[in-house]
Amino acid sequence: MKYNRRKIILGTIMVVILILLGVGWYYIRAWKSTIKAKLTERIVKSTDSLYTLNYDALDVNLLAGNVTLQNAELLSDSTIYHRLEAAQKAPDNRFHIKVSSLELTSLSIWDILVVKKINIGHIRIDSAAIHLIRKQHAYTDSVKNKESKSLYEHIKDDFNAVKVDQITLDNMNFKLSTVTDEDEVSTDVAIDSTQIVIGDFLLDANSARDTSRLFYAKEIDLDIPRFDYEFPNSVYKIKFERLTFHSKSQQALFHKIVLAPKIRKLDYFKQDKKNKAMIILAWDTLRLEGIDMNEMASNRLLHAKYAYIKGGSASFHKDKRFQKDSISKVGEAPHQIVMKMDQRIRCDTIFVNNVDVSYQEYSAKYNQEGVITFQQAKGNITNLTNDTSKLVKDKFMRADLQAKIMGVGVLHAQFGFDMLSKNGSHTYKGTLGRMQAPAFNRILTPLLNFEFGSGNIHGIRFDMQGTDYKNWGEFRFDYDDLKINLLYTPGDKPTRKKKGVLSFLVNQLLIDDSNPAANGEHRVGYVNYTRVPAYSFFKTLWKSLQEGIQQCVGLGGHAGRILMDRGEIAEER
Repeated sequence: MKYNRRKIILGTIMVVILILLGVGWYYIRAWKSTIKAKLTERIVKSTDSLYTLNYDALDVNLLAGNVTLQNAELLSDSTIYHRLEAAQKAPDNRFHIKVSSLELTSLSIWDILVVKKINIGHIRIDSAAIHLIRKQHAYTDSVKNKESKSLYEHIKDDFNAVKVDQITLDNMNFKLSTVTDEDEVSTDVAIDSTQIVIGDFLLDANSARDTSRLFYAKEIDLDIPRFDYEFPNSVYKIKFERLTFHSKSQQALFHKIVLAPKIRKLDYFKQDKKNKAMIILAWDTLRLEGIDMNEMASNRLLHAKYAYIKGGSASFHKDKRFQKDSISKVGEAPHQIVMKMDQRIRCDTIFVNNVDVSYQEYSAKYNQEGVITFQQAKGNITNLTNDTSKLVKDKFMRADLQAKIMGVGVLHAQFGFDMLSKNGSHTYKGTLGRMQAPAFNRILTPLLNFEFGSGNIHGIRFDMQGTDYKNWGEFRFDYDDLKINLLYTPGDKPTRKKKGVLSFLVNQLLIDDSNPAANGEHRVGYVNYTRVPAYSFFKTLWKSLQEGIQQCVGLGGHAGRILMDRGEIAEER
């Protein structure tokens, strides 16, 4: 009797289990169909039938709240897109998205059915490939001006909120392409193997106004292992080995970032029609702190409190065989370039540490390249911005920099740039410590064909002001045992490299070999330099300092200008 009772109980339990499994299987199948139908309906309705969704398999576990989508693909229909274009309803951006696997865990069915809220523990997306195709339409500006729905307004009829504790995208590839009016396609940006982790995503009636969130999320972490980008309508490209971004700490870190031409050095100079120096920047790290992503998202303002540039180099190149000082450079000072930028930017302080800076120029007359170096540069730049709302409170961008010029002399320079000035007003002052004058032969001999035979620089101090048209100020230069050698032109093959007699006469008759002089006279340069419009900002700065040098060494007249400008005079001829 007891055996039969147990048998009945076990049998009843088995029947109940089978019924539950059957009901579960039925509802899972029903839910699969319902989910697919709802997804299809929502996509068709919200995109004017532009997109279709396909996938290989959908696995649903109602009890655990898990959903897995395999090999999903969201495609835009080109035929419908052209039809929308004809009706002036086509969006500027289209997407083509492929996902190997999409997993939702801890999905609350109760919240969906009863509370009308999508509540998900974790969304994991593996090997996503996102292709954004952009085509600008003239009519979209007027469409944008009309009242457009927010993201929440798209879902509010079905759900009160969408909440996801964490979203993980592993191995995501992204490509941005631009389509012209002639339907020519160009790939502008391609990013591979990206990792993204999004924490505490919330979409409801108030989350868009929550300033603690970025794109509805409390936290976004981004890791891009490598990146290459060629600027459109430019000879330059940029790349870096790795970028990490953390929205919670408001920090971004670039490793091995390089800005360089995408063409050969010689081709750059042959193609250049604006007499612009070729720039190569290669920094070990660039770290940004205090990034205000909400400012960027809402006001298109790139704002970081601090930037740290550490290690690497910055080099500038010119070739006088192809580039001539024939184009006006007025209005192209550093602060004027910043103010002309289309993109609004703001960085409170930029810290520079251990960066080697160099300027290299190839002489057309002497067929040699001269170079001046500023090694182990360090210092800071403050108030770098073109945001006028910030500049009305403090209109000056300032730079305080120090470096070893030619690797030996300590140069300390301070700049002040009036960002709101109509005539490019700026100041510059600085000091140079003890060094040997022949160290400058690396720049003087190739470009001017003379050299310092000797010279002990005890110190240089200058305090200058400038505008787009004039530079003026005081220049002090203390030295002794200064001698120069005038050289034969390379290729003349003289028996002696140095023009001995002429060099002797210049040293005896024109140049004062020490300052202060033996009689105690201390010469000071009072600079009043009129800018040559075709000279760049930094060349003008150098020319003003050169005038101070000439006055201090006794070459303040016509003879001094001939000696110091002999390379340029030769090129003009």
